[in-house]
Amino acid sequence: QVQLVESGGGLVQAGGSLRLSCAASGRTFSSYSLGWFRQAPGTEREFVAAITRSGYSTYYADSVKGRFTISRENAKNTVYLQMNSLKSEDTADYYCAALQGPLYSGSYYSSSQYDYWGQGTQVTVSS
Repeated sequence: QVQLVESGGGLVQAGGSLRLSCAASGRTFSSYSLGWFRQAPGTEREFVAAITRSGYSTYYADSVKGRFTISRENAKNTVYLQMNSLKSEDTADYYCAALQGPLYSGSYYSSSQYDYWGQGTQVTVSS
């Protein structure tokens, strides 16, 4: 089992940057694939980015491709989401999630595939 704690959210102007972090407990962090999702008020939770256990492969939603970067440091049990060129439509609660095992190309974007979730961190982008 793994516990996830996000940090790094806040208020930023459009065009600015934020880096979210997600620290995980446990000694088997490298055995988990990881993802970031977000949920704006009144909307469903949506996929943002995912990274394989090794960190070799990453996946992004079209809406953030070229602006966001997911990375991980297995030695620190931490996954990051670097968010650049932020837009007002990026405003949401951001959640990290862990999947025990490999990512599959046909399902990495589905929240139901993930086993563990953090409590979320709020990101507000002012225009």
